This record gives sequence, structure tokens and C-alpha cells, in this order.
Amino acid sequence: MAMERTLAILKPDCVKKNVCGEVIARIEKAGFKILGMKMIRLTKETGGGFYAVHRERPFFAELVNFMTSGKCVPIALEKENAVADFRALIGATDPKDAAVGTIRKDFASSKGENIIHGSDSAENGRIEIAFFFPEHDLL
Repeated sequence: MAMERTLAILKPDCVKKNVCGEVIARIEKAGFKILGMKMIRLTKETGGGFYAVHRERPFFAELVNFMTSGKCVPIALEKENAVADFRALIGATDPKDAAVGTIRKDFASSKGENIIHGSDSAENGRIEIAFFFPEHDLL
């Protein structure tokens, strides 16, 4: 299996609940290497740009409003089979549908405030990581 990269974002609800350390510990325990990490506050422009793929969806405005409501932590990750393994680690988008022991099941409160973002493909992982991290900043 080839090494893959994926992007995680600890969303504003994760930061507000003060569980970033616990979530990051789970990510590392699952064998992911952190290549880059920072705490930021998205603006409407940057949040809208990152989620532009959802622009025509009815939840777009609500998503951007939530993602700009507080600080978040983008994290560039690397591991063999990173995308599938990370999505299994975080669980279903709606925490009530997430498997027991997943990050969303244990920490998220709703489908809209679901603690964490994960790339849905290796290609999107590369695109999303580049949105937050220039290649020379990745370890």
C-alpha cells in the first residue's frame, strides 16, 4: 500500500469543548504522522473557499457560518491507506450513525457540529492540505 495524505480539521465545536488534545492523541495512536498543524480562525471568504464544492447545497451557508464561528485546527496527516483509515477512525458524519468508539460518536453532538473534518479521497486530501499548508511547511 502507498502512503497517502489526508486533511483533518478539528472544527470550532472541538476547540470549544476543549477536546483537541484527546482527539489528536487518538489520531496519533491510530498510526497517523502529523505533517503540519496550526490553529486558525477561518473568515467567511476562506471558509467559503474551502467548502466551495458545497456552494449549491442547501447547508452551505450554515456550514460556513459554523466553520467561521470560532477557531479550528487543520492538520495534515500521512499514513498508508490514510483516507479510508481516517474516515473509519472519525465515523459517520452524523454521530448518531457513527460506530461505537469513533471520534464523532464519542465527542460530536450533531450532524452539523460533528467535531472533525476528514478528506473523502486521496486527491481531495492533496487539494485540501494545499489550501492550508504550503508543501515546504510539511515535515
